[in-house]
Amino acid sequence: MLWWQEKVFYQIYPLGFCGAERQNDFGAVRHRLNLIEDELPRLQDMGIGALLLNPLFQSAAHGYDTADFYNTDCRLGDNADLKRFVKRCHDCGIKVVLDGVFNHVGREFPQFKDVAEKKWDSPYKDWFHIDFNGNGAYNDGFYYEGWEGHYELVKLNLHNEAVRNFLFDAVRFYIDEFDIDGLRLDVCYGLPEDFIRDLSGVCKSKKDDFFLAAEAIHGDYNRLLNCGVDSVTNYECYKGLYSAINSKNLFEIEHSLSRQFANTPWSLYKGRHLLNFADNHDVPRLYSVLSDKRNAAAAYAILFAMPGIPCIYYGSEYAAEGVKGDGDVHLRPKMSDVDRNKNTELTDILKKLISLKNTRDSLKIGDYEKVTLNNEYFAIRRACGEEKTVLAVNISDNAVTVDTAGNVVDLIDGRNENGRAEVPPHSFRIFG
Repeated sequence: MLWWQEKVFYQIYPLGFCGAERQNDFGAVRHRLNLIEDELPRLQDMGIGALLLNPLFQSAAHGYDTADFYNTDCRLGDNADLKRFVKRCHDCGIKVVLDGVFNHVGREFPQFKDVAEKKWDSPYKDWFHIDFNGNGAYNDGFYYEGWEGHYELVKLNLHNEAVRNFLFDAVRFYIDEFDIDGLRLDVCYGLPEDFIRDLSGVCKSKKDDFFLAAEAIHGDYNRLLNCGVDSVTNYECYKGLYSAINSKNLFEIEHSLSRQFANTPWSLYKGRHLLNFADNHDVPRLYSVLSDKRNAAAAYAILFAMPGIPCIYYGSEYAAEGVKGDGDVHLRPKMSDVDRNKNTELTDILKKLISLKNTRDSLKIGDYEKVTLNNEYFAIRRACGEEKTVLAVNISDNAVTVDTAGNVVDLIDGRNENGRAEVPPHSFRIFG
């Protein structure tokens, strides 16, 4: 089993977590990475096995407008801080995955500034998609392609060999200098397939177990998996999870799970490890979108029982809330502003779910099967060899009795059952 197949991930947006300024003055270094480092004992105690860190390198604002691929954002610290941080994570048994932002850069990126100054005389004019016969939103005297119409994000020409070599050298630097364990490929759905394959080759040549996760909002995840990435963000089940619960229609999420993972010739991703999440830095918090907050624990139980890699977004273990508005700032709060006493029951349940995921091979690599399905309750089974785990979920207002598929021990409270078990309203039980 590869390390990322058996780890629970924890996602942090560092600029928000550390309370960094929203705009970078590119001034003095502010050593804030220790604020994340201080959380490592707690995360280790929770059972977290890997950190997924959103942008850490120098940018003008939110991190995805990169100004310097080789230096840690001065609002967070310096390269010595980052190197120490990764080592401390490794000392705690926690892997480190960084955000690889290779589709675009910010307007402060030196090579783009050179083009803005010298126009067609710049040696970097072919690093971007530029038309010197046009003009753009910033009145540069030329038009350039921005990411999905956001012109503060300048799209890179990834068919240019010099650009590719520049980015590949940066990745080698991350591995050699900081000893990182993986990358999340931002906007991977927009990257050329040959670029992804070559990048994968660079990474695997440095570390054969290096983890690559592709961000993909929609489409056939196999297209990216077949290019050399190890995982893809499972947006289908992200949406299906809260939507099925809010609409009291568990058929929706179970249909997606069977479509993706069932032991059938037509399942799309059986044996693959997609990156599963209930919320992240780009979407509203789960606790905000659930129409009935009592179903939060059931939602996380489904997240941890489905095939793939579960990822918790920082603060959501404490039922943090946040919706889009004023950019994404409300989704990316300072960790010290999160109320850690809001829902301690949910926090405790998540710790138990993480423990089960960490200790049961059936939840890591087991086959997926539907046992019982109703609008407001269902049971699903994961099996690896002789070990079987059954999750029974009830989002209704009444207790229900479900088939445990022959599994008799409640893995949360240790109670024995005789093949059928009662599940309280807005709750779940797990059997093995």
